Amino acid sequence: MELKSAKSEWLEDPRVFAVNRIPAHSDHCYYETAGEALTGKMKLRQSLNGRWKFSYAECPDKRIRQFFEEGFDDSGFGEIEVPGHIERNGYGRCQYINTMYPWDGLADIRPPFTDRENNPVGSYIREFKLEEPLLGKRQYISFQGVETAFYVWLNGSFIGYSEDSFTPSEFEITHAVKEGINRLAVEVYKRSSASWIEDQDFFRFSGIFRDVYLYATPEYHVQDLFIHGDITDDYEDGQFCAELTLTPETKGSISAQLRDRDGKHVAVWESVPAGEKVKLSADISGIHKWSGEDPYRYELTITLSDEQGNIIEIIPQKVGFRRFEIKDGIMILNGKRIVFRGINRHEFNVRRGRAITKEDMMWDICFLKRHNINAVRTSHYPNQSLWYELCDEYGIYLIDETNLESHGSWQKMGAVEPSWNVPGNLPEWKECVLDRAESMLERDKNHPSILIWSCGNESYAGEDILAMADFFRRKDSSRLVHYEGVFHNRAYDQTSDMESRMYAKPAEIEDYLTNSPKKPFILCEYMHAMGNSLGGMNHYTDLEDRYELYQGGFIWDYMDQSLMKEDGYGQEHMTYGGDFGDRPTDYSFCGNGIVYADRTVSPKAQEVKFLYQDIRLKPDLKGVTIDNRRMFTDTSDLEFVYTALKDGEPVFQKSFLADVAPLDSLYVSLEIPDFNDYGEYVIQVSALLKQDTLWADSGFEIAYGEHVETKEGAPIQQSEKPLNIIYGDVNIGVKGEGFQILFSRQEGSIVSIVYDGKEWVGRPVMPVYWRAVTDNDKGNKFPVESSVWYGAGRFPRYDKGNCLVKDFDGKICVSFTYELSTNPRTETTVTYEVRGDGSIAVRAVYHGKKGVPELPAFGMRLITPEAVRSFTWYGRGPEENYSDRCQGARLGIYKDTPENNLSRYLVPQECGNRTGVRWLKISDLDGHSIEFRAVKQPFDASVLPFTAEELESATHREELPVVRNTVVNIFGAMRGVGGDDSWGAPVYPEYCISGEKEVVTEFIIEKR
Repeated sequence: MELKSAKSEWLEDPRVFAVNRIPAHSDHCYYETAGEALTGKMKLRQSLNGRWKFSYAECPDKRIRQFFEEGFDDSGFGEIEVPGHIERNGYGRCQYINTMYPWDGLADIRPPFTDRENNPVGSYIREFKLEEPLLGKRQYISFQGVETAFYVWLNGSFIGYSEDSFTPSEFEITHAVKEGINRLAVEVYKRSSASWIEDQDFFRFSGIFRDVYLYATPEYHVQDLFIHGDITDDYEDGQFCAELTLTPETKGSISAQLRDRDGKHVAVWESVPAGEKVKLSADISGIHKWSGEDPYRYELTITLSDEQGNIIEIIPQKVGFRRFEIKDGIMILNGKRIVFRGINRHEFNVRRGRAITKEDMMWDICFLKRHNINAVRTSHYPNQSLWYELCDEYGIYLIDETNLESHGSWQKMGAVEPSWNVPGNLPEWKECVLDRAESMLERDKNHPSILIWSCGNESYAGEDILAMADFFRRKDSSRLVHYEGVFHNRAYDQTSDMESRMYAKPAEIEDYLTNSPKKPFILCEYMHAMGNSLGGMNHYTDLEDRYELYQGGFIWDYMDQSLMKEDGYGQEHMTYGGDFGDRPTDYSFCGNGIVYADRTVSPKAQEVKFLYQDIRLKPDLKGVTIDNRRMFTDTSDLEFVYTALKDGEPVFQKSFLADVAPLDSLYVSLEIPDFNDYGEYVIQVSALLKQDTLWADSGFEIAYGEHVETKEGAPIQQSEKPLNIIYGDVNIGVKGEGFQILFSRQEGSIVSIVYDGKEWVGRPVMPVYWRAVTDNDKGNKFPVESSVWYGAGRFPRYDKGNCLVKDFDGKICVSFTYELSTNPRTETTVTYEVRGDGSIAVRAVYHGKKGVPELPAFGMRLITPEAVRSFTWYGRGPEENYSDRCQGARLGIYKDTPENNLSRYLVPQECGNRTGVRWLKISDLDGHSIEFRAVKQPFDASVLPFTAEELESATHREELPVVRNTVVNIFGAMRGVGGDDSWGAPVYPEYCISGEKEVVTEFIIEKR
């Protein structure tokens, strides 16, 4: 074994990335007896997780240099939890940053050097006694993840050094272990040369953040296992091969059995002579193939025996048979074109950062399956081994991504400038990035869920990354290779087997697909889900039906990277970059998830689930078309339920079964009553699971579709009850049975609506043009272009002479006209018609003019005197939705509270809107209600505890004021939220509101 003393210069030398580290190998488990194998608990593995002694230094010069020596007095050390980040344990500072390097502007350095004055060091000490099963064997220590570089000593002896934060670093310790208490010392550096190629868009942490354990191996041991579960060219039969690498000098024999789920043997190997290399192979007829829809796996059991026939080692290994390839220019899984309905996923927990648990992963995997997400890109590093096992078991396709990103070395504020890009063509960086590729592949190669190896993310291009791609292809022909960065340098186009792009617009994608494309196309990142976003996603998902070479994409991203932080009053709050005093930072750019950081679901997930569903349901008044977009499985696992609603209320429901073959469609006639009464009828069809699955219970809805039809009828008769109109000097009062309404000539508004003694107006009712800007609005500079509307809405010019009153036929009409400070100036007229039953017909008209910028919104705002208890609406729901993000919302009658309707985006912004609202009712604590009813067409509406201006002024949720009122917004027009990206992509024109055209908001207010 090669032993060296630790050298500090390794930290700044990209050629030194591993000292004494053993070769990477497969992540298979092994046991000494059959009984142990059944338990799944390896007796030859001893966990070192838990509380460790710890000392923190802000820079290398301040560290305790000799802490690893035997006899060192560590009584002055504190404690830290392993696994865990140093920063989340109360040491140092959390820092979030996207593309620039964390030291940008603070240290004048270039690769491979570090800022030696700002390079925190963690010194860890852990004492242990070797457990009995490990005694007398070869012993190793495994660090599953340490960020970013570390040195290891045991009992004062130097053990090794390693970089690459996200793959295992393992060292043999047999020579250093002693009887009794052993003393392990680990020195972890936050910065090293490796930091230049770990410039991912995430919180910058350090420390031992994944499991640490000891393990031992028997005298004879399978060190590495490479399973090949291929299928024949006709996709019918299996071609199995297992390549075993054993310890040198291994003697004895290998026996193995491959069984199906029922325990039936499909292949058996008896007494194969053992040696350093052993290959087991077999042809298996009628193979049950693995796919995300049907993640069927076989059980391989390998038994290694010594020369006397004694069992030395047992290896149980799941095997999935599948073939992934490019055929006729299309990516094919088991003979069928695949579409990735995917997402990018960081490992993250709101309290533990990237030190996530099995429980976190189980929640994630079930969320993905329940929301029809069939693929994950491990952005931008290999994940914990358990994640791959779960994806194998539950059925999720993976792009496994190498821990490589050097974004800040070649792209500055969006401009491509690769003058000092790493790794590029630099020979001194080549071996270290190849090592990262090898470490990932060797550990993960037996997982059928991995279809694609990725060379990393946003590191430009060059010979070094091309060499990584060549390695993947040479080592593993069963998978394809991905790399997006060649888009910026086509000289290295051969690096990637597919055309991969980030945030390409639909028109750009079509341009590629219609101009003799050379490769299949995927979006490795699209739909930047920052804040209130994901508008227009259907423009992308529609492409999969029109172009065979469009094979889907991966949303950015899965979960908000927000950390819980306690303030000076002991209250916990969600945070983002900058909240830890971290500079430089990219602030809230870490809030891109369709899941909040505390693993609760954001409203954006509603749209994803619908647009990603692989069962399309298109009902009409006679039946439903079932379009089965699954590649391999029929619909026999589903029950279909159809419901008829009249004006939002269910009036008929029935279920049926239908067996639709994969990639086939079927029209099913349904027993739907003839509806002759006037009203709005909605036919909704749902596909529900018939039986419990690993990820959801029976009855869970995986897909739905709806059809809307209106039966015209007689108009509603207006009340003929008399009105009492009082013309005051300032106010116009209108009284009737059970109501009293007051218009103010001075305020230019309706200032009081009292129904049955209950006042509903807290402030004058006024037109509203502004919505709190979204992250996407900021990114595309919409507020810059349309900021005039913020002031125009808050400070309209109203002339008392612009109040017109008409009294006729037992009704009264009051009109107010406002001049707005746009350029050129524009006007809005609001007319109120009060009827004998106390209802108020409201018609607000914005009169556009040429040259006026687009509006954020247009409608009317009522602020109640005190907070209301709840609101109910008939419209699209249940979750928040917008004109460009409403396909996943369905018509119905829903109920919510204003506080719950405030979406928990990291930065308060426009939220809580509902489209297609037919009526909206708000209710107070005493049961009083007031309703807003659409007239000619449905409106948009939101009911929130804050005004747009209050949301606008807050940078964090906790900065919002105490809830005192409820804000009801009725919109005739609401701008879409957009989402192609968050740094410039505009909202699609059809979802914008022209300032040059007339816009109308119309509704009726009435007591309920």
